[in-house]
Formats: sequence, C-alpha cells, structure tokens
Amino acid sequence: MDLSGAEWHKSTLSQGGGNNCVEVARNLPGGGQAVRDSKNPTGPVLKFTLGQWNTFISSVKDGEFD
Repeated sequence: MDLSGAEWHKSTLSQGGGNNCVEVARNLPGGGQAVRDSKNPTGPVLKFTLGQWNTFISSVKDGEFD
C-alpha cells in the first residue's frame, strides 16, 4: 500500500513535540489505520483493519496492557 499521501498524526499528549512517540495515519485507502515510529518515518509501518484498530483501542482503554 502506498502511504506517501497519508496524513500522520502524533498524540496531543506528546511531550515537547519531540520524536519519541508513534504516529497514526487514519482513513487509509480501503479503510484502516497505520502506525509508525516518529523517529524513523521511512521505516516499517504496521497496518490494521478498522476492526483490528477498534479492538486495540478498546483494549487500551480497558487497561489490558497496564
């Protein structure tokens, strides 16, 4: 999948606007989300279907990874 036109976003909670966080691209062509390391924007990208992403977000909110 070509992600060259993706709009990447960092969390508003990112401290100091540095590059120590992940970035998320939403609403990819065909649906889904992508995640990458902000320190390595040309590196590997994890891609998720919308269902997978929603499950992940729900799990984070439920404290499954605490």
